[in-house]
Amino acid sequence: MKDLLEKLDLLGTQEGAGTGTWIRCRGDILESRSPINGEVIGQIRCAGPEEYDAVVARADSAFKEWRMVPAPKRGDIVRQIGNELRDHKEALGALITLEMGKIRAEGEGEVQEMIDIADFAVGQSRMLYGLTMHSERPRHRMYEQWHPLGPVGVITSFNFPLAVWSWNAMIALVAGDTVVWKPSSKTPMTALATMKLVWRVLEENKVPEGVLNVVIGTRRDVGESMIKDRRLPLISATGSVAMGRHVGQVVASRLGRTILELGGNNAVVVTPSADLDLAVRAILFGAVGTAGQRCTTTRRVIVHRKIKEKLLGGLINAYGQVKIGNPLEHGVLMGPLVDREAVNGMMEALDELRKRGGKVCYGGQILTGGIYDAGTYVTPCICEAKADFPVVKKETFAPILYVIEYDHIDEAIEYQNGVPQGLSSSIFTNNLMEAEIFLSHAGSDCGIANVNIGTSGAEIGGAFGGEKETGGGREAGSDAWKGYMRRQTCTINWSKDLPLAQGIRFESS
Repeated sequence: MKDLLEKLDLLGTQEGAGTGTWIRCRGDILESRSPINGEVIGQIRCAGPEEYDAVVARADSAFKEWRMVPAPKRGDIVRQIGNELRDHKEALGALITLEMGKIRAEGEGEVQEMIDIADFAVGQSRMLYGLTMHSERPRHRMYEQWHPLGPVGVITSFNFPLAVWSWNAMIALVAGDTVVWKPSSKTPMTALATMKLVWRVLEENKVPEGVLNVVIGTRRDVGESMIKDRRLPLISATGSVAMGRHVGQVVASRLGRTILELGGNNAVVVTPSADLDLAVRAILFGAVGTAGQRCTTTRRVIVHRKIKEKLLGGLINAYGQVKIGNPLEHGVLMGPLVDREAVNGMMEALDELRKRGGKVCYGGQILTGGIYDAGTYVTPCICEAKADFPVVKKETFAPILYVIEYDHIDEAIEYQNGVPQGLSSSIFTNNLMEAEIFLSHAGSDCGIANVNIGTSGAEIGGAFGGEKETGGGREAGSDAWKGYMRRQTCTINWSKDLPLAQGIRFESS
């Protein structure tokens, strides 16, 4: 661990605020502990209100310069950031594993997401397109253009401590915005390591301080200040539904914008014509990957009654082959939950399931002995449940999979849509009509709908986000860049007349 921290310049107590150089903070010491074994990874002195204000003031000032840099040049700087991340992919991936607990392959995969979105943003920097419209008035030209919006506040969660920031930051940068980042207090070291790397690129390009910023602190001192701050016209927040409701209400009260990425309660529908081997493999990764702590984690399997037992048997067999342990070790497929609080939440959900008459078919134990004594390791769990159980309608951030029977495709879609969340969904079928029904207006109500692939593992080229209590936000690809810019409609009169739209005449007779 010491070698890794030294390589990433993380030895010693770190400051919790910076704009390109670090600001001396006077807040409490925050300890980052590894869920692998409970050891302290590092210490950060948190930012308080004064440090927060200094960071945002610098971001606001830097915006006035950054917005005037040509977008392709901004894109070239993002390209260089992507290369810097490439050079440190292994080290950053290991730090994610150490601090968050996901396995090495997933940690490095998350860094690859950062690299991919940087590559995507480079191309986007030359495609910030507006439309040309035909004016109804003679000798007039009408078109729209997109301008940088301003400093963007980004609040991220622990489960993807770097990727979600990058989805926002890389697009915001090419859009001409500056970024103020509040990372999760559960994974602050990964944020500091990333800032130190990307600041090198900004410094080499003589970019003004304040373009990329970080502030680590309490909800009271930093989080609440961010969402109330009129200097931040956009807040992008990832986290719980309760958090998102609060953020949305506060930002809306000042007529600011939000991009909200909140809860997911994702289902896989498995029909009689499905390739069950394919379905089992997809469900296994979707439910067990990241120890069930992805917003796109598969939490419900809605399976036709005729094939339920066969699918259940295949899942139990697959789950039995999952090696649980230190996520830094080769061959381990599932590491710990992020902390004991997450373990307690999982156990409470299983207790509620049993009280409702549900059945635990596999797993659901807290592991003990050796490394397991950290109290954060569990066996992933498969349960039989009913679609209307209250616990099934909740998002428990843990590896619990609810198996639910259905008889007809319309019933399956009703079950799929019958939860408050609407992020990701999937159907496994070789029946064209079932696939098209699932993707139709009467089908899945989620922001992501897949056929014959699982709910987890979205590519950065598509807009990521969901509906209902998932918040409605969109990040990453497609036209998500528009959320980070302001649209302006322009009309140019190149005649000597002044005709009004809609044929209105405003003159004396």
